[in-house]
Amino acid sequence: MTRTQLILTATAGSITLLGGAFVFQLLGYAPCKMCYWQRWPHALAIFMGALALVQPKFQRGLAVLGACAAALTGLIGIYHAGVEQKWWEGPTSCTGGASLDNVDLLSTDIAPIVMCDEIVWSLMGITMAGFNAIFSLVLVAAWIKAAKIND
Repeated sequence: MTRTQLILTATAGSITLLGGAFVFQLLGYAPCKMCYWQRWPHALAIFMGALALVQPKFQRGLAVLGACAAALTGLIGIYHAGVEQKWWEGPTSCTGGASLDNVDLLSTDIAPIVMCDEIVWSLMGITMAGFNAIFSLVLVAAWIKAAKIND
């Protein structure tokens, strides 16, 4: 594959993962704080991919940045999956230790509280965060391969 093809593939992968997150949200699976954290690096990778396609002379550097973005969302996904599986503690702001100190419990405009340590969907024991981690790390490999191709 050419560098451009690899960048297109990696960018399409982030588009697919980010789009899948929005589809799950539309299906009623409200995202937690850590789910949102995983979305931003995908958006950055998509931006890097689009920029690389219109600025071919910067493709190598943008591929490195795309790899960093994909690695970041993959690492957040690993962390989040570990929190869901109770392998380690998560942020107290969205786990079982979350506090309601600053919440107006009489308000009718309270959004549902989504806890980061609750598994809301899984397939074969792998949660959405776990799938994001797995697929994102595959995208890292595509971005790195794109960066290593000699012109």
